[in-house]
Amino acid sequence: MRVSEFDFTLPPELIAQHPAESRDQSRLMIVNRADKSLTHSTFAYLPEYLSGTDVLIVNNTKVIPARLQGHKQKSGGKVEVFLLRKVTERSWEVLLRGKVRPGTRIEFADDLLICTVREKSHDSGKGLVEFDPADSLKERLYSAGNVPLPPYIKRDDGVLAADHTRYQTVYAEHEGAVAAPTAGLHFSEPLLETIRKQGIDIIPVTLHVGIGTFQPVKVDTVEDHHIMPELYDISENSARRISAAIEQKKRIVTVGTTSTRLLEAVYAQHGNIPAGNGWADIFIYPSFQFQVTQALITNFHLPKSSLLMLISAFGGMDLIRKAYREAIEHRYRFYSYGDAMFIL
Repeated sequence: MRVSEFDFTLPPELIAQHPAESRDQSRLMIVNRADKSLTHSTFAYLPEYLSGTDVLIVNNTKVIPARLQGHKQKSGGKVEVFLLRKVTERSWEVLLRGKVRPGTRIEFADDLLICTVREKSHDSGKGLVEFDPADSLKERLYSAGNVPLPPYIKRDDGVLAADHTRYQTVYAEHEGAVAAPTAGLHFSEPLLETIRKQGIDIIPVTLHVGIGTFQPVKVDTVEDHHIMPELYDISENSARRISAAIEQKKRIVTVGTTSTRLLEAVYAQHGNIPAGNGWADIFIYPSFQFQVTQALITNFHLPKSSLLMLISAFGGMDLIRKAYREAIEHRYRFYSYGDAMFIL
């Protein structure tokens, strides 16, 4: 299958640069796989398309302030350090932007924080840094860091104070993501309470979204692409509730591609949904047979991205193309701060 089959032209003004005024006032397109219909709505009306026998799977990962702007201790040259994964108490796997090499010392936020480059890849920009010992190192790290907004959000005023809350779900709990599970950004506390009052069980799982969510597919053939693994955790309580829902044949509604990938990866490995943690590295594209997910809430994704491939596998390529054409025609807002679709 050719990657070019997932390409489309998006007018740049449809790339959302800011979130909607309130979370649940984003637009919502209902994509019906049974009759191939498309319905235009607002996210606040999502409960109208849910029933009391549904379960909602949400990703409760919490975005960390992963982007640090610093300068080299000797020359003063600018360096960006993008945190990817904590390795030890003081060491992180990172992306490095700027001319650095092993041994380079980097300072942040008026010397609030200092690190040493231990490893640096010339090809990918990945590296390993070690932060100097300091009191309250985590607090210093998070104070020096900034919200890791995606590269397609390009504003003259940069990161705003509102981004610290709006680029985070209201149910975010476990720190570790460097990108938000964006389908969840549309849920407000009142909307979640309305859904609970319908008798719908909202079940949290954790998948720490990695930098791979930003990275384009660079091969020509879909099958040649390799997705970056992401760390997951499913609690005993959540595993029990999900397993009961499957046994009772309830409709499993996943919020976002991250929740979807997590459930399908775990089921593919175990044949059920046990408690535990590990790495989800499943790549979902058309021809994939979904075993758990029965309905999916998602945003509108980048051309030729692995996320678009996943929703095309779930919704069908022709129907998703139709939905995207209509979304562009009706001026929906795309990507992380954009509007949503509910594929049922």
